Amino acid sequence: MKNFIFLLAFIELVFGHEDGEFTLQYNEETFPIEVPKKNHFVMFYAPWCGHCQRLSPTWEQLAEMLHEDEDSRVRIAKVDCTTDNAICSEHDVTGYPTLKFFKVGEKKGSRFRGTRDLPSLTAFINEQLGSVPKEEELDPSSPEAINGLIELTEDTFDDHVVKGQHFIKFYAPWCGHCQKLAPTWDELANSFRHDNSVSIAKVDCTQHRSVCGQFDIKGYPTLLWIEDGKKVDKYTGERGHEQLKSYVSMMLGKSEDKTTDKKDDTDDDTIHSVMTLTGDNFEHGVEKGISFIKFFAPWCGHCKRMAPTWEELGKKFLSNENVNIVKVDCTMDASKKLCSDQEVDGFPTLFLYRDGQKVTEYNGSRRLDDLYEFVMKHIQSHDEL
Repeated sequence: MKNFIFLLAFIELVFGHEDGEFTLQYNEETFPIEVPKKNHFVMFYAPWCGHCQRLSPTWEQLAEMLHEDEDSRVRIAKVDCTTDNAICSEHDVTGYPTLKFFKVGEKKGSRFRGTRDLPSLTAFINEQLGSVPKEEELDPSSPEAINGLIELTEDTFDDHVVKGQHFIKFYAPWCGHCQKLAPTWDELANSFRHDNSVSIAKVDCTQHRSVCGQFDIKGYPTLLWIEDGKKVDKYTGERGHEQLKSYVSMMLGKSEDKTTDKKDDTDDDTIHSVMTLTGDNFEHGVEKGISFIKFFAPWCGHCKRMAPTWEELGKKFLSNENVNIVKVDCTMDASKKLCSDQEVDGFPTLFLYRDGQKVTEYNGSRRLDDLYEFVMKHIQSHDEL
């Protein structure tokens, strides 16, 4: 009978758990057998725990990302402490969820204490594996191309991509697929090193999480085409040198076709697409219709990265007289008290108002499509009343 129970446990280990296709579910039988074989990142949880439930999709996403990487040195697993309490007690689990990284050959796990988002979790894995980016010693304030390839950081990214066209690889040093792509990416950069119309760059998401979070990077490597600070396209084709080179040439050709139209339209649209309010005219500015407001500070990196998207959002509602896309600079003397009264406690803060009354705060993805859908949802809900 004992052998039969163990067989069922082993089948569950191999084929996954009903709650997650890629996360390994361990119990008192399988944990001591499987964990010593390979590096493991383990979530100790309770099914009724709200924090555990909220973390579960991110944990599964992390597991899927590493599962797809055949060279991954880490397995993502979890243990239900309500059914396998002995394991949880052995590893000093006193709250849920508790996340611990177990290195091969070490019985005691290292506890994760950071923010439970994908970039933070992958950065922690990177720290535990001891991976160090090759160009970490470069001066972050002045990115220099090495054979055409530029390594971008949180300090240099915004200024570098704000104008022009860029093909950027978002990666993690421990990612097997990234390691395989690296020499090809170097070769691609070298092919375009004398072409001033495009830059080939890369960003280490384990070191520069805010940049990757802004572009909603969910797997490695992710290859994005960015123009004037905005994501234009995600490359999903084959990763050979010729295929990548052809893609760059194609995108440069498309950009040339659009250049004239952009010069004709951009200035007028930018002036009128977003309304600027201060403490002096705020009440009058939001008293009618829907106002979606970005409270920001000019020195805020997240605000800078969001600025082009906010302008694009404003353009989408130019023809709707009942919707205003607004920005408020909280560093201005005329707006400091307003931001305090509106309970702005970080930048950027996004509030939606209807007829002068604050309705809700937006905490979702800062992609253009998601922001647009958020506003449309509130327009439709109001129309149905």
